[in-house]
Amino acid sequence: MKCSAIGAKIGIAVLLAGGATGQGDDTVAREDQVTIEKLDDRCRVLIGGELFTEYIFRGYEKPILYPVIGPHGIGMTRNYPMRRNVAGEASDHPHHKSLWFSHQPINGVNFWTTHGKYGRCNHDELLRVDNGGNRGSICAKNRWVTHDDNVVFTDTRTMAFQSLGTSRVIDFEITIEASHGPVTFGDCKEGTMAIRTHPNLRLENDSRHGVTTANGQSLNSEGVRGKDVWGKRADWIDYWGKINNKVVGIAIFDHPANPRHPTHWMARHYGYIGANPFGLSAFEGKPRGTGDMTIPAGQQMTFQYRFLFHEGDPQTANISQHYHEYAKADEGDEDCQDAK
Repeated sequence: MKCSAIGAKIGIAVLLAGGATGQGDDTVAREDQVTIEKLDDRCRVLIGGELFTEYIFRGYEKPILYPVIGPHGIGMTRNYPMRRNVAGEASDHPHHKSLWFSHQPINGVNFWTTHGKYGRCNHDELLRVDNGGNRGSICAKNRWVTHDDNVVFTDTRTMAFQSLGTSRVIDFEITIEASHGPVTFGDCKEGTMAIRTHPNLRLENDSRHGVTTANGQSLNSEGVRGKDVWGKRADWIDYWGKINNKVVGIAIFDHPANPRHPTHWMARHYGYIGANPFGLSAFEGKPRGTGDMTIPAGQQMTFQYRFLFHEGDPQTANISQHYHEYAKADEGDEDCQDAK
């Protein structure tokens, strides 16, 4: 897995956004400086001394990023179930924990929900934490286990963080390693690279569950809008709306190097958005199993995504151009494994 691949993409984006100072690579505007604090159960990511997000790797059935603070200090993801009884939030789908990567089935194991004999993604170790400049990154290794602790496979992931003007970015790169035999991601709509948004970014209210402030809109790179984005293939997708009288949004980019790019989007009206390249039976009406994807024993497969938390709608935030620059950025050549 290429830890510095993300760094290369970030460097180009900073220059395009005017984030570079022109005084050399070692000079960083104070408000852009990324600091990552290592704690026992998480890493706290600060930009300009203010909390951006936390990578929480212990305490839940999988590592998550929560909270995620966007423009104007606005929390961009739902608080439940990490924080309960927050006014205006629905308490459904307790496995929808802010921002995460998971799927069901993988080798027949339910790694998605928290029902029955579900699997878990257990943190193994932090391989490297880089920070102090205008970008920072976390490299970590995890073990995916059954309910009775049998290892199914491992992953190595890099999360990189930066600001682009008023926007904030998380680049998420994960390499699935078939370390304990073949790994099959099953044909199912329940997955995979996912986020549950702030309730205001929902496309519809749900008064039965206390949600009355939804005003969200959605758009994908193909021009599809609203609930019609569900199941469609696209390079990127964006949900945006007004929170605290500020228009903000979440754009998610599917990297062109990803398997089956452009991905299908399991994008719901209630603020769940998932990039899912596997659920072809649900999204395209093909025979069940068509979307299965197997990684042979001893091999690996990498997926890369960008989350851009921005002001305004997709047009004013220039999402198409941001995606273009993300997609064409060169990869680096430093491997996370080198940190071990």
